[in-house]
Amino acid sequence: MREVSEAAGVPVRRCRPREQGGEPWFFRYFDDTTMSVHLKEGQPPRAKRGRPGAVSLVNVAEEPMTRDGMAAALSAVEALAAASGADISLPGALVVQHDSYRIAATFRPFSEASEITIVHPTVALSLADYDMPDVLRERLAGGAEGILVSGAPGSGKSTLASALANHYHASGKTVKTFESPRDLQVDAGVTQYSRLDGDFANSADVLLLVRPDYTIFDEVRRREDFEVFADLRLAGVGMLGVVHASSPIDAIQRFIGKIELGIIPHVLDTVAFVEGGRVGAAYSLALRVKVPSGMTEQDLARPVIEIHDLSTGELSHEIYAFGEENMIVPVEGGAEPSGVDHLACERVREVMRRFDHDPHVEVVSPGSVRVAVSKGNIAPIIGRGGSNISALERELHVHIDVVEAGAGRGPPRGDTGRGGGHAAEGVAFEVRESRAFLMLEVERGHAGDHADIYVGDEHAARSRVDHKGRIRIPRHSGGGREVARGLAEGSVRVDVKSA
Repeated sequence: MREVSEAAGVPVRRCRPREQGGEPWFFRYFDDTTMSVHLKEGQPPRAKRGRPGAVSLVNVAEEPMTRDGMAAALSAVEALAAASGADISLPGALVVQHDSYRIAATFRPFSEASEITIVHPTVALSLADYDMPDVLRERLAGGAEGILVSGAPGSGKSTLASALANHYHASGKTVKTFESPRDLQVDAGVTQYSRLDGDFANSADVLLLVRPDYTIFDEVRRREDFEVFADLRLAGVGMLGVVHASSPIDAIQRFIGKIELGIIPHVLDTVAFVEGGRVGAAYSLALRVKVPSGMTEQDLARPVIEIHDLSTGELSHEIYAFGEENMIVPVEGGAEPSGVDHLACERVREVMRRFDHDPHVEVVSPGSVRVAVSKGNIAPIIGRGGSNISALERELHVHIDVVEAGAGRGPPRGDTGRGGGHAAEGVAFEVRESRAFLMLEVERGHAGDHADIYVGDEHAARSRVDHKGRIRIPRHSGGGREVARGLAEGSVRVDVKSA
C-alpha cells in the first residue's frame, strides 16, 4: 500500500504502534544521580550520572539498541507527545516535555540513525542554597532587573534560573517564563510560556498585557530572541536570560551585533557565570563617556561600557567602538609602574614645578597621570577653557588629571614623596620696589636659582634670581598683586631651589 500511495504522489506517514498505559520503558534507567539517558540505534543505552561538574557517561545496558527497539522507543515518545503536547515537531525531530523529563528524538532524514535523549534534573535548589558574594546575592534577589545567567551546557544554569524564579514568586512578584521546551522546575504560580505561533515575538505581545514583574527567558539563542529580550527589558519588564557561553564576557559578547552597542548596559546590569553547579564570576555593567584605558588623547573620548568584577569592584573590561569594529578590551590593573611610567612622572613633575613648588604626580593608568597641587594653582594649570592643560598634554604626550593636594587624592602639603621638599621657613629676603616691579632681594649666592614665592600656603609667583640676588615680580601682574597683599599681611615666604 505504501509503495502504491507514493507512486500516486500521495504523502505517506508511517504510524508506529503506540504503547498503551504506564511510563515508557526507558524511564527505568533513571535514578537519583542520572542527569540524562541516551539511546541510539546500534549503540548500548548510556546515561550521564553524577552531579554538575563531576559527570561520567556509563553504559546502563550491554546490548546495543536494535532498529525494532528504537522504533518502539520512538512510538513511546509519540504517545507522550499526543498526551502532553509536542514543543517541537519537525520532519526528523520531535521534542516533548513530559513532567520533569525533556525528551528529544531525532530520526531520518535529520539524523543518520534514530536517537533519543531524555534529560531530567537531579537537584532542585533555592537561592539560599547557593554560595555567592553578598553583593551578588543582593543584586540577584531584587536589585538587578537585567540579569544574564551564563555557562556551558549542563553547568546548572537552568537550576539557578528556576531558583530565582521561585524566589521572585515567593517575594510577591508576578513571574512568567519563556521556554521552548518548557523544562524549568518552577512553582505552580509561575506561568510557563512557549513560542506563540512559532515566535517569541508573538509571546511578548501577550506578555505585556499580563504585566509581569519578571520574565525568565530560557534560553536566549536566536537573533530574534536577543531582540525580544532587549525589547521587553526596555519596556520595563525585569528580565533574566539564560545563555550558553564559555565565560561571562563571551555571554555579553553574544549581545553585540544583535542590539545596538549603547543599549547593552540598559538591557543588562548583572552577568553571573555558573560552573559545576556553582556561581563563579559575576560582573556588573555601566555606561560612561571617557577616554578608553590605554589611550591618552582627549579627542578619543567616546561612550564606553565598563564591566566591573562584582567581588572586587575593579574594572575588568571595556567595550567600545573603534573605527568600524566593536572591541572588548581587558583592563590591566594592579601592575607596578614601569620604568617608562617613572620617567613620565619625573617629566610631568618637572613641568608642573612651573606652577607649583611641590606637585605630587602618580600614574593612574598607562598614558594617564594624576597631579596634586595647591588649590590656588589649579586654575593657572588648567587655563581658560582648558587651554593650558591641553597644551601641556600635547607637550608631554600624556593625559593629566589635576586635583587639589590633601583633598583625598595625593599627599597633603608637606608630604613631599619623591618630589623633594622646601624649607618651611623659606629664605631671608628684603623688599625693594620700583615703578614696574616688586623686588625681593636674597643672598647673591642664590644667583641663577629658581625662586617660588608663596602668600600663606598659596603659590603666587615664580622667577629666577638674577646675578645681584634680586627676584623681580611685575607689580601689576596677578602674582605681583598677590605678593603685594601678602607683604602687607606679613605672609610672604620665598623658597629657593638650585637650577
